[in-house]
This record gives sequence, structure tokens and C-alpha cells, in this order.
Amino acid sequence: MSETFGRVAVLMGGQSAEREISLLSGKAVLDALLANDIDAVGIDTGNDFFSAINQEKFDRAFIMLHGSFGEDGRVQAALDLMGIPYTGSGHMASALAMDKVRSKLIWMAQGLPTPEFEILYDSSDWQAVLDRLGPCFVKPVRDGSSLGISKAETADELKQAYELASKYDAAVMAESLIDGPEYSVPIVGNQVLPAIELRTKNAFYDYEAKYISDQTEYLCPCDLEEEADQELRGISGEAYQLIGCEGWGRVDLMRDKKGKFWLLELNTIPGMTSHSLVPMSAKVIGMDFKQLVLEILLNSMQEEGRSES
Repeated sequence: MSETFGRVAVLMGGQSAEREISLLSGKAVLDALLANDIDAVGIDTGNDFFSAINQEKFDRAFIMLHGSFGEDGRVQAALDLMGIPYTGSGHMASALAMDKVRSKLIWMAQGLPTPEFEILYDSSDWQAVLDRLGPCFVKPVRDGSSLGISKAETADELKQAYELASKYDAAVMAESLIDGPEYSVPIVGNQVLPAIELRTKNAFYDYEAKYISDQTEYLCPCDLEEEADQELRGISGEAYQLIGCEGWGRVDLMRDKKGKFWLLELNTIPGMTSHSLVPMSAKVIGMDFKQLVLEILLNSMQEEGRSES
């Protein structure tokens, strides 16, 4: 394995609001690589990416950085300039996927279903936004792990939700609320894995439901009829390809009361903790955590010499 991959650096931690989850994910990946007899080292990039990575010599990077300065394309661009191959999507696809507004605009342009939205500002007319979108979720445009997200049904709630989200990102959006179950569809390489239905007693699948609660229910494989399951996985695969993603990722969607699926967002570096969804889905098709990590690393070899500009 060492001859195949050389020395692999697992990049984790970073400086985003998702730092703690990144450290947990990175540690799990590092342990799996070592268990696969791969020469691997963990690197907490902290607040100084270049200083951190220059302390270790490595041939390939397994990126487990979540949020800004890791999932948004900047680390990928830096590694491209340094000539170091890495797991996951390239810098352009990473940046597009991280930006919920731009990814939604691409999907809309190609006719894929995604909820209506509006960018919010300090000067926004809160009631006018609600009149157009109805009850909505307010989200930081470029953050993950459901941080800073809340639901709004009144003008006062919308203003408060905007103020919360703006603590995580200068760009904030409101998105029409889809009333129905939430699904997540992992993709590894070119394979769309079994979809997962998420059931939580919280108001929505928030940070606590994702990483802390033991009451969150996960149905995988979910109990969708075959035609609906194929539709869900088809939409997810198309959304992934349109953004230009590679290696692995996860697509999040909702299904409304009429049975229509709606794209929410695309994660290019999903979590790999004990509560994470990609390992859960992979397990259903007989791929354990060690195999999953190895498959993601193998895909990084196919992405060498990326053509992004």
C-alpha cells in the first residue's frame, strides 16, 4: 500500500466552525488508513495551512477539512499549485458546491428541482420575503453541518434567523420550507450509494441531531418504492455531475407531500464520524469503513492531473 500511495497526509481540524467535527472525522480516517497498512500521518492545519503541511513531507492528501478553508476550494487550489494529489473534488467544484446559492442557480438552469430562495440583507423587507417564499429556512450561504440554520414563519422570526446566520457567514439566504422527509444520498466514485431517510424529533435535522443525539433515526435502505428510489438517486447523481464533483460526496434532499424531491445542497467532504451517513450507506452494500476509506483514496489516483482552470 505504501508503494501505491506513498505517504498520505490526513488534513483535519482547520479553522472553520466545523473544526471539532473535522478532527473526529480525520481521526477516524487516519485510523482506517493505518489499519490498511498505509503510511499515513494526521495534520491539524489549524490557522496556518502552509506552516502546518510544511512540517510533514507527504505524497498525497486525504482531505477531511469541513467548511471554509477546507471544503470551499482554497485548500484544493493550494494543493494543485503544489502538485500534490488529493481526495475529492477539485477547487472549482468545491467552491461551487460550498456556495448554496450558486449551486442552486446551476441546478435551476438545468431544470433540476430545488426550493425557491432569496438572498437576505440588513435592509431586507422581512414580510415581503415571507410573502414570496412562505415559511422558510434561513441559512449561511457558505457553511455546513446545519450551523446557523433556523426556521422562520413570521417577520420577527425571519429577522432573528438572519442575525443568527450572519454570525457564520456574511452571505445569508432564505429558502422555501419543504414539508416532508429528508434524504441523503452518498456518492463514491461513480457509484450512487443507497439513500438514507433521516428522522429526528428536533424541528429539523440540525447540528444536535447530526452529531450528538442518539434519538435520530436513519433508514437505510429507506422504504421508498423502487420508482421513487431510482428518481431520488438519479436526481442526486445529476446534481453531483452538474457541479463537476469527483471522488466522493453527499447530496441532501427533501420530499414534499406530493412526492416530489427537492435538492437542498451538496457536500463535497461529508463527515466520517460514528454518526455519519456515508459510512452507514456504504455498509448496506457490504463496504466496511476500512474499505470505504481505501476506495476514496483510490479515487484520488484517478483525479490526478485535473483539468480545472
